[in-house]
Amino acid sequence: MSLALDDVSLRVGGRWLVRGLSVAVAPGEIVTVMGPSGVGKSSLLAWACGTLPDGVVGSGRVRVDGADVTGLAPHRRRIGILFQDDLLFPHMSVADNLLFGLEPGVRGRRARRAAIEQALAEAELGGMARRDPATLSGGQRARAALLRVLLSRPRALLLDEPFARLDAALRSRFRSMVFETARARGLPVLLVTHDPADASGEVVMLGEQG
Repeated sequence: MSLALDDVSLRVGGRWLVRGLSVAVAPGEIVTVMGPSGVGKSSLLAWACGTLPDGVVGSGRVRVDGADVTGLAPHRRRIGILFQDDLLFPHMSVADNLLFGLEPGVRGRRARRAAIEQALAEAELGGMARRDPATLSGGQRARAALLRVLLSRPRALLLDEPFARLDAALRSRFRSMVFETARARGLPVLLVTHDPADASGEVVMLGEQG
């Protein structure tokens, strides 16, 4: 799969955040978007996955594997996004959080539970299916959030500073895990970060005028 943003412009009122930006991300490639706060980095990701907030006007096209998905609802675009906060549901167990993201093609309770157990084991979270997310460490919560996104079988992956709240050692390990997983699955990745240490591959700089 590939991801392309074609001639994207974003504005708030009369102020341009991004103007005429085009980015192409090949399968397994990571493209990093950097720039100061307020220049539209997170808005760019929101536009790509179809969740642009009210007050921000966007134009352009988003294509996944060549197909124009700009007019599709967010869930039909199949573009996964991982945020700075893990956003695990506090009233659900770890397993139920992951079941929420599991693609509907996995049918039957036994098959769905088996898929969750396998994913947890592969992420070194075996035995934690029934745990309350509040009892997990920061690194474990980050991995659970990543699993929830991956279990939806996205065709592209957006990363909105998902490493920012982790300490230095954990940040490095989790960053490597995310990048290696994306490359292994051939997922195009668009990463937003403030930290040059997170940057990988091509770097796109956004400024005050996009």
